[in-house]
Amino acid sequence: MTRVILKGYVIVPDDDLDAINEALPAHIVNTRAEDGCLLFNVTQDENQKNRFNVHEEFNNKESFSNHQDRVKRSEWGNVSANLEKHYHINQIE
Repeated sequence: MTRVILKGYVIVPDDDLDAINEALPAHIVNTRAEDGCLLFNVTQDENQKNRFNVHEEFNNKESFSNHQDRVKRSEWGNVSANLEKHYHINQIE
């Protein structure tokens, strides 16, 4: 089985910061409840209020893909549409 690990950060535009902070707790809870989610952390950077550090781990490609599909259809997908994403995705066998 191939584990998928995503690490990086997003930059949130000032106009979206309140909406992101409001929607993020539910997004974290929903993602952690997904089948195959091993780890999901999104934290606001201590020094840059518009930067959120992201670390995700899923037990296989299918679980990661299902997560991506769910996000697209979710409230989080709408709220986070304007984020500037800086991710690295690795697959570990």
